[in-house]
Amino acid sequence: MIVEALKDQGVDVVFGYPGGAVLPIYDEIFQQNEIRHVLVRHEQGAVHAAEGYARSTGKPGVVLVTSGPGATNAVTGLTDALMDSIPIVVLTGQVPTFMIGTDAFQEADTVGITRPCTKHNWLVSETDQLADTVHQAFHVATSGRPGPVLVDIPKDVQFANGTYVSPKAATTSHYQPRVKGDREMITALVEAMETAKRPVFYTGGGVINSGPAASQLLRELVEATNFPITSTLMGLGAYPASGKNWLGMLGMHGLYEANLAMHGCDLMINVGARFDDRITGRIQDFSPHSEKAHIDIDPSSINKVIHVDFPIIGDVAHVLEEALNIWKARGRKTNAAGIKKWWAQIDEWRAVDCLKFEQKGKVIRPQHAMARLEALTKDHPDRYICTEVGQHQMWAAQYLTFDDPNRWMTSGGLGTMGYGFPASIGVQMAHPDGLVINVAGEASWLMNMQEMGTAVQYRLPVKQFILNNERLGMVRQWQELLHGERYSHSWSEALPDFVKLAEAFGAKGIAVDDAADLDDAIMEMLAYDGPVIFDCMVAKHENCFPMIPSGEPHNKMLLGEVSTADAIKEGGAVLV
Repeated sequence: MIVEALKDQGVDVVFGYPGGAVLPIYDEIFQQNEIRHVLVRHEQGAVHAAEGYARSTGKPGVVLVTSGPGATNAVTGLTDALMDSIPIVVLTGQVPTFMIGTDAFQEADTVGITRPCTKHNWLVSETDQLADTVHQAFHVATSGRPGPVLVDIPKDVQFANGTYVSPKAATTSHYQPRVKGDREMITALVEAMETAKRPVFYTGGGVINSGPAASQLLRELVEATNFPITSTLMGLGAYPASGKNWLGMLGMHGLYEANLAMHGCDLMINVGARFDDRITGRIQDFSPHSEKAHIDIDPSSINKVIHVDFPIIGDVAHVLEEALNIWKARGRKTNAAGIKKWWAQIDEWRAVDCLKFEQKGKVIRPQHAMARLEALTKDHPDRYICTEVGQHQMWAAQYLTFDDPNRWMTSGGLGTMGYGFPASIGVQMAHPDGLVINVAGEASWLMNMQEMGTAVQYRLPVKQFILNNERLGMVRQWQELLHGERYSHSWSEALPDFVKLAEAFGAKGIAVDDAADLDDAIMEMLAYDGPVIFDCMVAKHENCFPMIPSGEPHNKMLLGEVSTADAIKEGGAVLV
């Protein structure tokens, strides 16, 4: 019944790890060839791989793990998916129903443990409810604001016989999120757009989650109005980085022009973002001069952090389509003179060139490594980038560009070290001919390094591009800037030889420590038809800028290599 339900839901790959409580399901998987199973090396890796699959395809990722530690090992991935609104369905085994509550071998209160970190979860106690529950799980995971769900299945339920129901007959009417926004409120927003002098679109992962139509409608609206647009970390690619209205990413490590535009705008249109604290900084000083609109399918996100003037509950694609139609019907009006002046101001901020750097000498600067990776891979027709979490993640977001959605997989809300490597495996399974690169730090990468066995076993040519500074880079940066340079446990004195490690797994290892050799080494990595660990030794004490210190407003940024005169002239930013 479970395998049939997965087939009926269009599932083509499952990431999992067997154990006693799910052996009946694994036995059925063995007897069919339509669904591929990927044997990961740790259940956390299974969930992150499913996240990568889901984020790169728009389809739900599926995980199968056993009871007890199998389920508890999945908790980090579930929480990560919940924070970033990633649709995944996790199936867990459970001890037989008559043993629940007896502290049986490998028993855990999976439903209780995972209730706070799933969108919804179920314990199936009757076999006749099994197929219906699995279908409900897919419906809930993918409808409204996407997220992770979990179905806990006792072993005696798996062995029993029952009646199968198809997805069409499943119980889904109880959860039908609102997708169309209030027309009067959308009209009021359009009226504000017609008169705004300093508007900005602030977009998030909700645009990507809504599907390709949402990204296309967003591009059409930006092009038609000539409004500037910025994005959260999770929203990169919804609007093309090559677009003339693109300001770059905003937030704690966002671009100078994006953050100052958010601070100085008079109309902020939030499309599918949740006013995360990495974006808002100090709440009372966040975009203090603007009227604010918020378009989101999740009612609980509206007015949760920032009070808005135009709350619009609905699916991004539906709301953008209606807004565009209303705006066109009203005569396609904008405050052209005000917007022209606004762009002149933004262009002055852009001229500061907050990401500029100079590569001198042998030691590779991490910015240079990212710039060269971008230059040598940006023209690949099917490139996907994953990241771990830390400085390297922010440099990747700053220097790598994305013109399409679903090409950027990273852990945003939870900030999960160890996410990127298994996520890259999920992406490569979904796109076998794509170029999949995981930008990593050596500390993050080691957290799930065991998945190299998975990559080799399934012949997945994932490229692990490690910026190795032999430090917990972001921790060290905060210790330098905010904790009096007391570097408490922010480095490891026992790192592996990554080339030998790759070879031990049967993969290819490449090491580079000279900027003059970097391009050739990257090309060698790209040419190899198999998994690669690329050990790029970089400057050990490089800091990631721009940076808004915790608790500061958007116009108080720490900048790197810009002149004091330029920055002070452009908005009074604090300089390093």
